[in-house]
Amino acid sequence: MEIFRKRSIKKDTVNTLKRELKLKDLIMLGIGAIIGTGIFVVTGQASANYAGPASIFSFIIAALVVILNGLCFAEFASRVPVSGGPYSYMYIVFGELTAWIAGWLLICEYMLAVSSVASGWSGYFQGFLSNWGIQLPQALTAGYNPEQGTYIDLIAALIMVLVTLWVTQEAKKALRLNNAMVWVKFGVIVLFVAVGVFFVQPDNWQPYMPYGIQGVFNGAALVFFAFLGFDSISMAAEEVENPQRDVPRGIIGSILIATILYVGVTLILTGIVPFSKLGVADPVAFAMRYINQDFIGSVISVGTILTLLTVTISMLYSLARLIYSISKDGLLPKFLRQIDSKRRTPKNATFLAGAIGLFFAAAFPLNILAELTNITALACLALMALGVIRLRKMLGQPKKDEFKVPFVPLLPIVSVISCLFLMLRLDKVTWIVFIIVLLLGLCIYFGYGYQHSDLNKKKS
Repeated sequence: MEIFRKRSIKKDTVNTLKRELKLKDLIMLGIGAIIGTGIFVVTGQASANYAGPASIFSFIIAALVVILNGLCFAEFASRVPVSGGPYSYMYIVFGELTAWIAGWLLICEYMLAVSSVASGWSGYFQGFLSNWGIQLPQALTAGYNPEQGTYIDLIAALIMVLVTLWVTQEAKKALRLNNAMVWVKFGVIVLFVAVGVFFVQPDNWQPYMPYGIQGVFNGAALVFFAFLGFDSISMAAEEVENPQRDVPRGIIGSILIATILYVGVTLILTGIVPFSKLGVADPVAFAMRYINQDFIGSVISVGTILTLLTVTISMLYSLARLIYSISKDGLLPKFLRQIDSKRRTPKNATFLAGAIGLFFAAAFPLNILAELTNITALACLALMALGVIRLRKMLGQPKKDEFKVPFVPLLPIVSVISCLFLMLRLDKVTWIVFIIVLLLGLCIYFGYGYQHSDLNKKKS
């Protein structure tokens, strides 16, 4: 069995998607995917349960790991400007089996991210409705949990339907709402910082590191979730006007902007409220209520409800492009590669991605699987770092107009070690589920993908 057969770098010279995205669109796409539940939820959890006020260092550590891997993404995106991200890159440097593993891990990552954000959006929206005296039947308020009397999350299901229909539009149109909501998101964050800075009490930063350095590292393993989504930029490479130049800039730019925002919000948040009280579902709005700024808190809540849509749109957009790319290679059924003749978008892949997201968002409370999202993402990033070393052996040094990762192979090796370090901070149960997910992916590949691969057909 030739499970490590490779694709040619020139395989996507014929592009069926419409090239119309610019650097601004890519940075907005990246920020739309990154800034969401991380800044509005994870900031409080990391402070209350892991690192206290020192959680800013948890974000910085996680950001350094992400930036290291972002550099690897940037070189790949510059030198191999095709859609599919890590999946397509691994197909070129390591071969089919490794590509499938990377693609499968990404499908799991995006699927869980889309579903969890839709579920979180539902919680915020239901809270907003309750303030107006509107209450849904208990059975329709959350995923399947007979003990709590819940069976389906109706709001999460509806939002997935609406987002799926929106993402089937042309890329530029699909991301227009995303871009608008990113500015709303910036407005919410600026409002919080501008008001909160006047209520900071330095005493709240003591003790600064209540859980020790281990708590900071454990916090980094958690808040890594807050940076997921930067790789969504590389998924759109086939729809970018100048992918060699703009995709690397979009990746690194969105990571740096997100890091600055996370550190700033966390610093103000822990300065306003004692860290032990931040383990709530809406820590940013809670902080405003804590200092008796109820109106500002309400504005932030509404802004959060609106801006969480951007994460869902960005993640679903990327998941659909990934499924489309894998189906083009024959590892998934042919009907998923169909392009809408009018909008030039992968409509069937988008509908499948939306259906998967709808099922999990409506039926499952995904709190336990949050760490699984992290471990699948970290494993994929480690493969990317190793892939840069292999890419250099295959193609040599990048050209002047291509992005170059410095200090290869040292920096990619440091990146791999960093990913493994954060993975080892996660629970044993997470590792067990991760292994089961990998085995399931291998079963799909050997049961369907290997026989239907385009490379297998060409050989026969």
